[in-house]
Amino acid sequence: MTIHHEGYRTIGLTALIFGIINIASFNFFSDTMGWLTAVIFFVTLFLFLFIISFFRVPNRVHTIDETKIICPADGKVVVIEEVVDEEFFKGKCLQVSVFMSPANVHQNRHPMSGEVVYNQYHKGKYLVAWHPKSSTENERWSVAVKNKYGTILYKQIAGALARRICNYTKVGEQAKQTAEYGFIKFGSRVDVLMPVGTKVNVQLNEVVKGGVTVLASWV
Repeated sequence: MTIHHEGYRTIGLTALIFGIINIASFNFFSDTMGWLTAVIFFVTLFLFLFIISFFRVPNRVHTIDETKIICPADGKVVVIEEVVDEEFFKGKCLQVSVFMSPANVHQNRHPMSGEVVYNQYHKGKYLVAWHPKSSTENERWSVAVKNKYGTILYKQIAGALARRICNYTKVGEQAKQTAEYGFIKFGSRVDVLMPVGTKVNVQLNEVVKGGVTVLASWV
């Protein structure tokens, strides 16, 4: 396991706050209320370790198969339905959405290899990530990739807590299946939009792993 580079600054700031709080607690309470010093230490230690775990990047064996669409994020499948996409497809498509809780790994990976043909950031609201309108009204970053099997659109969607979406793709570059393409901080959602008729390999409420779980199949 490693720590994602997006977390270095946050972890450093958290470590500083952790140190200041506990030094102050020891100086003011250790003589008269030692139990309070211990409580403060363990609570702040838990929060510090949680922040570190949020930016973790676990070691995994990724699924590479050009006939498959791989899950771009860790989390739970919360939507499988046909929708009308007005942003890119301009018509009906199949949407699969993965909700990422603050406890999940938040690194995002390309679901398939191909050419990046669309990359667009959208300002928006911060509705809870499972809200039906979060796909179209929340702050989000959309990427479309095309290969010989077809084209898919995937969206990083901010939630009530997630206030920063990091995206590393550019139009015209070659996406590599399961390679990192972005990161979302503190709970969010990723939508994958595919042509109607694409075979879905996951079920509602299924727990999935980014770069590992097969989300759908072209053939």
